[in-house]
Amino acid sequence: MTWLKPVEIGQDAQAAFNEFLRDLDARLADPGADRYVLAAEVLAQMMYGRSYAQLQADAPLAALNVDARNVTFEAEYYMATDAEQFGRVKPLLWLWKNADLTPVGQNPVLGIPLRRVLAGHVFRRVGQEFKCWQNVEFSVGYNMEVGDHVVVHRHVLLDDIGGIELHDNASISDYVNVYSHTHSVLDGPDVTLKRTVIGRGARVTYHSTVLAGSVISDDAMLATHALLRGDIPPHGIAMGVPARTTRFKLRPPTQAHVDSRSFERAPERKANPEYPEPTPVQTRRPAEEDATPRALVTEEH
Repeated sequence: MTWLKPVEIGQDAQAAFNEFLRDLDARLADPGADRYVLAAEVLAQMMYGRSYAQLQADAPLAALNVDARNVTFEAEYYMATDAEQFGRVKPLLWLWKNADLTPVGQNPVLGIPLRRVLAGHVFRRVGQEFKCWQNVEFSVGYNMEVGDHVVVHRHVLLDDIGGIELHDNASISDYVNVYSHTHSVLDGPDVTLKRTVIGRGARVTYHSTVLAGSVISDDAMLATHALLRGDIPPHGIAMGVPARTTRFKLRPPTQAHVDSRSFERAPERKANPEYPEPTPVQTRRPAEEDATPRALVTEEH
């Protein structure tokens, strides 16, 4: 059951939008299509209302920047990024990112199904009725696994370099950050990739952060502004910094598909060949003497 109601637009506009989406999906599915050329052409139309060839003639600097071959992403500087896989999705991520800045991306009736089409050609897996709002960022995109009826709201960062799973009916609220890599506290280049999992019907609420390797079980919730650096059991509600499970939903007993207490986790991977070994413990708790307040010293002048 949903609290949303259906909203319709004019039949002519809807028909035009549907035709555009069908054509784009078919062209992306063509193994012979040049995705860079296709994405540049679509962006030239969306952003400047003209063909890419006309844009080259009228505004060559703008034309250079709608072509993803002439731009770089942060992920391209990561050793862990698979160059071949990223090259396949890069023009579509550039199309996705820039379409969100146009009226097309700001219009839910077209922007949401456009992202659904792109997700089908970017993600490792995407289920039915994926709903993604504008200004969502991915690290590489190709390590996203998304189930049915997943909702991702505005201004979300999904750092999928180490893999992110969003299971059926998961909901990611506005301004959430979900990570799948960590840095050593002593050596920043020592990076570990850890798959992050968000279970069925789980909710990650406004402005919260999920750190790499966390497992949020089915029907669990992470509270607003919380910072999760571990797991949440089924039906649990975690809050605070760092987040701790302090409440459970009143639910009848059910068998969880994703249960952090028994979930089989993907092995961690090292992202930098200069640091191939597991990162050892590199911190300590304050000793008792560190926590003892020192007497105030007054200097005489």
